Amino acid sequence: MSRPFLSANARRFVLSDAETSTSAGEWSVSSAELAIATRTPFTIRQRLLHGGRQEGVTLIEVDNGKLQFAVIPTRGMSLLQGKCGGVTLGWNSPVKEIVNPAFVQLGARGGLGWLDGFNELLVRCGVEWAGHPGIDNGELLSLHGRIGNTPASKVVVVVDDQPPYRIHVRGTVVEQTFKFSDYALETDVSTEPGSASFRVSDKLVNRSDYEREFQIIYHSNFGPPLLESASRFVAPVKQVVPFNAHAARDLSNWTSYRGPSERFGEEVFDVVPYARADGSTTVMLHNASAVCGVRIDYNVKELPHFTLWKNTDTMKEGYVTGLEPGTGYPHPRSFERKHARVPTLAAGASRSFTIEYAVLSGAGPVADVVADIAKIQGNRPLQVDAAPENS
Repeated sequence: MSRPFLSANARRFVLSDAETSTSAGEWSVSSAELAIATRTPFTIRQRLLHGGRQEGVTLIEVDNGKLQFAVIPTRGMSLLQGKCGGVTLGWNSPVKEIVNPAFVQLGARGGLGWLDGFNELLVRCGVEWAGHPGIDNGELLSLHGRIGNTPASKVVVVVDDQPPYRIHVRGTVVEQTFKFSDYALETDVSTEPGSASFRVSDKLVNRSDYEREFQIIYHSNFGPPLLESASRFVAPVKQVVPFNAHAARDLSNWTSYRGPSERFGEEVFDVVPYARADGSTTVMLHNASAVCGVRIDYNVKELPHFTLWKNTDTMKEGYVTGLEPGTGYPHPRSFERKHARVPTLAAGASRSFTIEYAVLSGAGPVADVVADIAKIQGNRPLQVDAAPENS
C-alpha cells in the first residue's frame, strides 16, 4: 500500500488536512512495517465507513497488542470503544451507527439533538458551552455543545522514535462562529505498546482577539461488564450534591448501582473530589465482585468538578454510567455562571487537560486502587448535601 503521507523518519503520518484538502483514505501501519521491535507488536489503521447515517465517517483503530480502542476524527476525536482482555470499555447504546454529524440537528427536541449520535466511550462536551439545554442571553444553547459533533480539521498519527514507542493519534478540532468564538482544541490520544491504559491530552486555545467563556466536560461512559447490579463508584470525595430532586431521593445509594431497571430514567450527582498535594486525583468504577474495573486519573487544578451520571435503564434502552471530570457541572450555562463555574480564556491564551484511563483486571489491582483512593481521602470529611443547589 502506498504511503504518500509518510515522513522521512517513518514515524509521522498525516491522515487528513483541511488546509491542503488531503486525505490518506483507507490506511494502516504496523510495528513490523516500521521496523520497531517491541515485545507486543502493534497496528494502527484508518477505515472509512459507509451506509446509513455513518456514511463518510472516519475511524482510526489502535491495537497496542493488549488494548484496543478507536478514535473518531469525524466526531470531534471522540473514542468509540475500548477492549482489554475480557473487559470492554464503553456501552451498548441504542444508537448503533457511528453517526456523521451532518445527520445530527443539535437544536432538535428543544436542544436535545446531540442524543441522536450519542454512543461513545468518551465524548467531550463543550467548548463554548456544555451541559443541559437552556436559554442564555436570549439564545437556546443545545445539550453539551458542539465540539463532539465537529470533524477534526487535521489528523496525524505519530509513533515515538524511542522506547517505549508511544503511539499518538492527534487531531485539531476547530469550533468557531463569526462574532462569537474561535477555539481550537488540539487533542492527543496515546498509548504504549502492551499497556492496559491510554491517555487523553488536550490543549484548548482561544484564537480570537477577545476573552471568551468556555466549558468542557469529559463524558466517559461505561456499561457491562464494569457496570452491573452492586457495581461501585469509588472516589476521594469532599462534597456530593444531588443534581435535582429526583437524585436527592436516592442520595443514600449514590455510589452503588442497580441492575437494569425498566423506566429508571437517570440520576446525576455533582461531586467535589479531594486530591493529592500536587492536585492529582483518582476515581474508579469496579464491578460487583471487584475483579475488574477502570481507573481514571486527572488533575483537579485543570478539571475541578466531577459529575456522576447513573442511567441504569434496560439493556436495550442504554444501561450506562458516566464518570465525568469537568470545569463545571452539566447544568445550563446560565446556572453554572451564577455559581462561578464558567471559566474564561484570555485572547490567545490556552488551557491544557490530561486524563489517564487504565483497565484493571483481577482482584489485586482493584484492591490496590481502592487503597490508593483511601489514602487520598485520609481522615478528611465527606459533606453530603440533601438538596440540590438553588438556581
